[in-house]
Amino acid sequence: MPIYEYQCAACHHQFDVLQKLNDDPVKKCPECSKNTVERLVSAAGFQLKGSGWYATDFKNKGKPESKSETSSAASSDTKTADKKATETTAAPSSTTKGDSD
Repeated sequence: MPIYEYQCAACHHQFDVLQKLNDDPVKKCPECSKNTVERLVSAAGFQLKGSGWYATDFKNKGKPESKSETSSAASSDTKTADKKATETTAAPSSTTKGDSD
């Protein structure tokens, strides 16, 4: 159930009411008992935390993942360096079978 914020136009008293979506708005001020209460528009007061469906499915949707790009670049650099090291150690030697008489 949402919490609605109200303010009395006569005495300027502000208060919150926990109501169902289909409940009628409050009209009577609890302080001055006049029928001059108006519902205020306020920001939603919730925050999604943890490793639930929001964090895993929708939190970074549409944004590039910098960690995977960085790790991919680092792994490709490592593979290139390993390939060069293998090529230098696996180079054919200058001696051939016919030279050892």
